[in-house]
Amino acid sequence: MPIKLENVGIAVRELDAAITFFTDLGLTVLGRSTVKGEWADTAVGLDGNHADIAMLQTPDGNGRLELFEYIHPDAIETEPTRPNEIGMHRVAFSVDDIDEALAVAASHACHPLRGVATYEDVYKLTYVRGPSGILLMLAEEITSS
Repeated sequence: MPIKLENVGIAVRELDAAITFFTDLGLTVLGRSTVKGEWADTAVGLDGNHADIAMLQTPDGNGRLELFEYIHPDAIETEPTRPNEIGMHRVAFSVDDIDEALAVAASHACHPLRGVATYEDVYKLTYVRGPSGILLMLAEEITSS
């Protein structure tokens, strides 16, 4: 059976702020909508499911994020996910210039958890806490001179 990753869905506190963060990093908005009704209740498993959503795409066209801000039921605040917790906890992006990506993140008051590491002279990478506590990994491939 062929399978393809469609998108990663992330619930956020403020949809517009999250869209701005990700578009500043280079993603583009494919569309925005509001979802509600019986079909949404059934698909998501929540009665009265009602959310504003946005679909964003990476510049290469291969990755998509679906961001959603719940109108009903009320969003539930939780502690930000830590890197060693079981379950889905981060979205990883390859970037051409990690310093530039970190400057963009910093302009949104989002900073690395500890710093930038070098992995076997192959990647520079870091984890950043993004909007709504989203954990992102940014990785820049180190090119040989």
